[in-house]
Amino acid sequence: MSFSATTEINGKAVIISIAGELDAASAPVFRQEIEQAAAANPEHLVLEMSELDYMASAGLRVLIFAKQKMGVNVDVYVVAAQEMVLETLEKTGFDQSVIIADRYDATVTA
Repeated sequence: MSFSATTEINGKAVIISIAGELDAASAPVFRQEIEQAAAANPEHLVLEMSELDYMASAGLRVLIFAKQKMGVNVDVYVVAAQEMVLETLEKTGFDQSVIIADRYDATVTA
């Protein structure tokens, strides 16, 4: 399966919806989306992952890059991640650096 990423700015949040397989081949595409998101100076970075089927270590590196790029004042949300992706985040301890949620509601976080 291929990879796709779409970015939407919603007030103080940048929402990146990712789908498919996030691996070494697709990680540069995701990293570019993160770079563009950071340029918007959001308060929240929302990574909507309901359609992300697989994440390799290269994808995890981009998530770590995203957290670093956004800085400490930006909340990073991992939303609707599938079990395999959540397990990867938990095994690496990255789940402690982000907010794991079933859904993102901008009105609650505003």
